[in-house]
Amino acid sequence: MGISKQARRVIVAVIALVLSTVIFWIPFYFVIINSFKNQAESALMNMSWPKSFHILENYKAVLTASDHMLVRAFYNSMLLTVLSIGVLIIVSAMAGFVLQRRDGGRFSSVFNFLVLAGLMIPPAIVPTIWVLDSINLFKTLSGITFVEVALHFPFAAILYKAFVATLPREIDESALIDGAGGGRLFFNILFPLLKPVTSTIIVLESINVFNDFVNPLYFFPGSNNATVQLTLYNFMSRFTTSWNLLFADIVLISIPMLILFIFFNKQIVAGMTAGAVKG
Repeated sequence: MGISKQARRVIVAVIALVLSTVIFWIPFYFVIINSFKNQAESALMNMSWPKSFHILENYKAVLTASDHMLVRAFYNSMLLTVLSIGVLIIVSAMAGFVLQRRDGGRFSSVFNFLVLAGLMIPPAIVPTIWVLDSINLFKTLSGITFVEVALHFPFAAILYKAFVATLPREIDESALIDGAGGGRLFFNILFPLLKPVTSTIIVLESINVFNDFVNPLYFFPGSNNATVQLTLYNFMSRFTTSWNLLFADIVLISIPMLILFIFFNKQIVAGMTAGAVKG
């Protein structure tokens, strides 16, 4: 006797729940519980409950360490995320519109290949630093913003292109007949219709930029320029690591993006599947 369809769904749901618990919730519990311990207990690296809780002192120590570096880092990361996502949305939305609507002839395949190449080719660290330094943008917020936009542009442009394909061309033709120019057609008529995919890009790329470790390390160095991920160095040294403070730091820098993902996960799914009808 075969398994019913409903039973298969239950089995799949149970397997998914177990996997999510093992992959996400157990490590997260490990980080949280060790952030409540003192330095000696946290160094044991186990999931046992602490003999005594040190919640307030641990999190206070993290927030005040290195002259409140974490507070400055939150400001830097939030500002970098907002600027990067704002520029990324405008640039990638216009690019996706042009790539889908305009017929570039034989050059269309070249443009599409160049966009896809951005997903496959890793960034060149040294040449990028040289370029930024030559135009006086190295170690600046503007410079790291351009780097983040460039690295996340291909993915966003592809999503926008797929979504624009679902919008009828009659919208463009009607707007042009009514006398709308290219700028008005895009910003006043088409761009508001891109809200589902825009929401997806805002959430996904905000998480990526906020959690970025490598790019700020190379292109935005300096104690005053530290982002939240770089503050992890505060509690690590060559001889002794304050694991309890390190874990407390991880918890603090995970909270904003975790909240963002929990409240906007439906928008992520909607935007990712919106362009699946046409491509």
